[in-house]
Amino acid sequence: MNEIKDNFTIKDLENISGIKAHTIRIWEKRYNLLAPKRTDTNIRYYTTESLKKLLNIVLLKDNNYKISKIAEMPYDVIQHTARELANKNTLNQHSTQAFKLAMIQFDSVLFNTTYAKLLQQNTFSEVIKTNLIPLLNFIGLLWQTNTLIPAHEHFISNLITQKILIETEKLGYSNLSDTTTYVLFLPENEIHEIGLLYINYELLLKGYKTIYLGRSLPMDNLNSFFNSDSKMCFITSITVSPSVDLVEGYFKDLDKNLAPTQHKLLAAGYKLQELDESAFKSDIKFFPNILPLLKEV
Repeated sequence: MNEIKDNFTIKDLENISGIKAHTIRIWEKRYNLLAPKRTDTNIRYYTTESLKKLLNIVLLKDNNYKISKIAEMPYDVIQHTARELANKNTLNQHSTQAFKLAMIQFDSVLFNTTYAKLLQQNTFSEVIKTNLIPLLNFIGLLWQTNTLIPAHEHFISNLITQKILIETEKLGYSNLSDTTTYVLFLPENEIHEIGLLYINYELLLKGYKTIYLGRSLPMDNLNSFFNSDSKMCFITSITVSPSVDLVEGYFKDLDKNLAPTQHKLLAAGYKLQELDESAFKSDIKFFPNILPLLKEV
C-alpha cells in the first residue's frame, strides 16, 4: 500500500482525468497520444508518465486546443504549454486540472502558483470552499478505490494545511467574543485534520474564542471542558475513526458527558448520516460534511 504506484488502468485514468475510457482509446488509436504497455499476461496498463501526459493534454484541450493539433506537438512542448496555461489561468476548471497535475507530479511549485493565482481573485474562504475542499473530496474517493497512493493525499493535504495555518496566523487573537467558547477536537486515532483547521479559521474570522485540541484526542481529555461553567460548543469531524460499527457508541459516550450540561456538540462526517439526533439526550447535531456545519455557527 505504501509503495509508489507506477502503473494505472484505463479506469484509473478516467477517474483522475475525467475523460471517458472510450475517448482515451480513440485518442490512442486515431492520434497515438498514449501508448499503453502490457503485462506478461497481456493486460494493458499505463505508466505514471502516461497519466501526466493525459492530464497535460486535458489542460490544453480545456483551453481550446484541438486534439489533432495537440497530437502534432512533441511531448516536451505539450508539457511546457500546459504548465504555462496552468500558471496563467485562474478559472476553476483550469485550476482543478493544475492541482491534479501538481499532485501526480508532486509539484509544490505548480500547486503554490495555482493557489496564488486563485487568491488574486477570490478570498481565502472562497478558494477553500470552491477549490480545495472539492479537491480533497475527489482525492479521497480516488484513494479509497486504490487509484492513488497515500503519498498523493499526504502531499496535497500538507500543502493545504500550510495555507490554513498561515491564514489563521494572520487573523490574530484580539477582540474575541466571550459568549461561547468553541472546543475543537478529533476522536482518538482520527488524523484527518484539515476540515477542523478550516472550521477553526472561520470561527476566529467571525471573532469567536476557540480552543483547538487537534487530532487523536482521548475522550477523557475533555472532562475539564465538560465540567466547565462557561458555555461550550464542541466541534469534531469523523473521517476514518471511529469505524462505522463503533461510531454510534462513541457519540453515546459523548452524550453521557454532555447531557447534564448546557453545552452542545456539532459533528461532521459522512459516517454520521445514519445517526438519529433525537436518540441523544444532549444538544447534538450531525452534518454530512463541514460546509453545512459552518452555517450553524
